[in-house]
Amino acid sequence: MTTATTGTTTTSFAHGAVLLSIDPATGHTVGEVPVTAVEAVPELVARARHAQSAWAALGPEGRREALKPAGAALVNEAEAIGELLTREMGKPLKEAIGEVRSCGSSLDETLDEIAAALRPDVLEDQHVRSTVHFDPFGVCAVIAPWNFPLAMPHWMTIPALMAGNTVVMKPSEETPIVAQAYVDLLNRHLPADVLIPLHGSDAQGKALVAADIDLIAFTGSRAAGRQILAAAGRDLKRVVLELGGKDPMIVLDDADLEAAAAFAVRNSFRNAGQVCVSTERIYVDDRVADAFVQRVVELTKALVVGPGDRAGVDVGPMINARQRQHVVDQVADAVRRGARVLAGGEAPSGNFVAPTVLVGVTPDMPIMQEETFGPVACIARFQDVDEAVRCANDSPYGLGAAVFGRDEDRAAGVARRLDAGMIGVNKGCGGAAGTPWVGAKQSGYGYHGSKAGHRQFAQARVVSTTRQPA
Repeated sequence: MTTATTGTTTTSFAHGAVLLSIDPATGHTVGEVPVTAVEAVPELVARARHAQSAWAALGPEGRREALKPAGAALVNEAEAIGELLTREMGKPLKEAIGEVRSCGSSLDETLDEIAAALRPDVLEDQHVRSTVHFDPFGVCAVIAPWNFPLAMPHWMTIPALMAGNTVVMKPSEETPIVAQAYVDLLNRHLPADVLIPLHGSDAQGKALVAADIDLIAFTGSRAAGRQILAAAGRDLKRVVLELGGKDPMIVLDDADLEAAAAFAVRNSFRNAGQVCVSTERIYVDDRVADAFVQRVVELTKALVVGPGDRAGVDVGPMINARQRQHVVDQVADAVRRGARVLAGGEAPSGNFVAPTVLVGVTPDMPIMQEETFGPVACIARFQDVDEAVRCANDSPYGLGAAVFGRDEDRAAGVARRLDAGMIGVNKGCGGAAGTPWVGAKQSGYGYHGSKAGHRQFAQARVVSTTRQPA
């Protein structure tokens, strides 16, 4: 991998056999990890395969007991790992610590849920008794993103391990230090080679996908997901892909405008907009648009931008100069095409982007079609609900969405018309415990969470016997 410098800040890069991680807020080096040589990838996968049979033999209950201590360890080390996460990725420290602590405090419940999902199903008819077992695939490749550099690897690795697979994990080259800390923590409680890290960039990721693996779990961009799916298709490897989004929000004429504006600002700008379910397109009924826009602008201007380790900061930096430039270019293009900036728009020094509110956007603008993945809220007006639904669905993406309206039955009816995998009514898109995290259209291929989602990390195997007459 070559040295890569964009804008004013050097991104994570390999120098010789070392991958450097760079603080996006300061440009300082956070740490380094050894780069995995591409030619070493098959040997790592072979080690994981050798360890898999003994790991599978423990059964779901034995694997749960092995993984369970990691929950308390994550909680106990949440502050230290969270501080590292902020330095490496940039998000505000409170959010970073919360990411680590949430993974740890929920682990017991998650393990119980997965263990229950993996219990065999028994089905009988008049003549046959069938048992559906859920067995390991073998070796799972986990390829994780940088925007939630602990939660996303956790989300894919734990179901894969619980299903009896061993895991070779490639984290993003932007956040290798936090990922390595997570792997090291889990490996205190796991047998050797059950979880193996692999560091590098595209070359290492492609080598892992091409290696002798059985399942690929990936979270990241639609473009990368398309490449992985094509490569996996050559050997018909199983895949679970959680891809990008361009989430719409519809504000109906009877919406609680204070609640709707607060959600729009929070969900457009948290993590500097670097969230797959960020609200990127807002469609508001023309009759209430003036009041809604005014409140969104007020709340946006009150946000504090700065390094994530600084007290009172709401919005940290973009992950690197390349991503910052992508956001700045999208906004500038929209303005050239007629959009107006009501808040933000300026580009502070370094990797920072001020939270930006755009109005006067039109469906043909790239900023309304392509994923921004930055702190930009685009607001358009609609005359009737049919128009709002049509605009919201005019996208190849379909991850999350939101509808705000005081008449929840009416709002839920609008939600049912949206081409998204998850729609929140007067809230974010996340569901109750046990519901899947699922994308529609080009935002997902397979899904996570829920009984059915956990089972996607396992091979269903049916054993049937003839029922004896009573």
